[in-house]
Amino acid sequence: MTTLSTTTVLLLIILFGWQIDRAQTRVVDPSESRLKAELQTRPRTRDLGLKIGILQTGPNNSITDVSGVLVGHTTVIRGDNIRTGVTAILPHNGNLFREKVPGAVFVGNGFGKLAGSTQVNELGEIETPILLTSTLSVPRTADFLIDHMLALPGNENVQSINPLVAETNDGFLNDIRSRPIIRDDVFNAIRNASAGMVEEGSVGAGTGTVAFGWKGGIGTSSRKLPQSFGGYSIGVLVQSNFGGVLSIDGVPVGIELGKYYLKGMVSMQKPESEQGRDRLISRDSVATAPGPDLADGSIIIVIATDAPLDHRQLKRLAERSMAGLARTGSSMTNGSGDYAIAFSTSNRINASEPIRSIQVVGNDGMSPLFQAVIEATEEAILNSLFRATTVTGKEKRTIEAIPLDKVREALKKYRRIK
Repeated sequence: MTTLSTTTVLLLIILFGWQIDRAQTRVVDPSESRLKAELQTRPRTRDLGLKIGILQTGPNNSITDVSGVLVGHTTVIRGDNIRTGVTAILPHNGNLFREKVPGAVFVGNGFGKLAGSTQVNELGEIETPILLTSTLSVPRTADFLIDHMLALPGNENVQSINPLVAETNDGFLNDIRSRPIIRDDVFNAIRNASAGMVEEGSVGAGTGTVAFGWKGGIGTSSRKLPQSFGGYSIGVLVQSNFGGVLSIDGVPVGIELGKYYLKGMVSMQKPESEQGRDRLISRDSVATAPGPDLADGSIIIVIATDAPLDHRQLKRLAERSMAGLARTGSSMTNGSGDYAIAFSTSNRINASEPIRSIQVVGNDGMSPLFQAVIEATEEAILNSLFRATTVTGKEKRTIEAIPLDKVREALKKYRRIK
């Protein structure tokens, strides 16, 4: 019998171990590594010294400040043309089908494909994680979400699942027709969901999105009500992919930076001496982005709260988020699907209970929550812009990150920051 030398045995162990490690390690596209590195250098809204609204934020200023809420991303970057992903928001880490949460969907403009919305508004319940993705990937993502839910212990005999999947169209940077989302992308986003800080910008479902002509993406923010108003938390997460005339804390930043919806048309109304430069900027911008002269695209706003609310109240809360969207300068165009999904982590719903006895906030107690969701929505959208990185995708198209040095100049000009 041949005896292996100690050196040979050690080499085999090292080689075998390397093969195991390689099998378990996901191969990351170099451009994804670059994007993650850039994310570390991009500030959030408050890092610029800008305070949105009057209410205090939660400790992480994110949707996960609502206790129990988890967020996970799968960023899908492949070759030159795939720039997309999945973002998962979990109201809690248990079996949502067995322990549902009160929920509601509000439609600001219905140009979208929000799977599962009708049952949510009929029953006032959310029974799966909320997934965000790319428009043409909604059916597959919903199918994979059903796979996940059916496989959970306790769901062996379940014959109806209402997957809640929302989308925006990332087709400018992403080869959307290839529908690249696979089962592992959905499962990983759910399984990797966690509390604490949330990755923002060009990640997950925000990898290929565009907002106000610059790179959009995922953004989040939160507010904490004073104890005199219940001490409740409100958290918002957005997938920004829309346009208009960008306003930051009331400052017309889109106009100051020369990129905004209808700019080319408006310049035609100016004196001839002022038209040349405007037309040049407009042509250059349109060559690299779906804006500024287009404001279509969509936004998904996900709202979480620990306030004890029912479906009717959650729908009222979701409606008010559109005021936060408006504050940023959204034009809510014909081709922009503007949706808000709201849920409460209180008053969980056990499907086996024939009669429920719950307490809810009174109508007069809703107004502070309305203020909170408006502020958190506005700041979440700004965070999605500020944290997003420049991305080059399909057909070598590039969407630039918003130039923060110029944003600072505009904010200083209007005395919003020092």
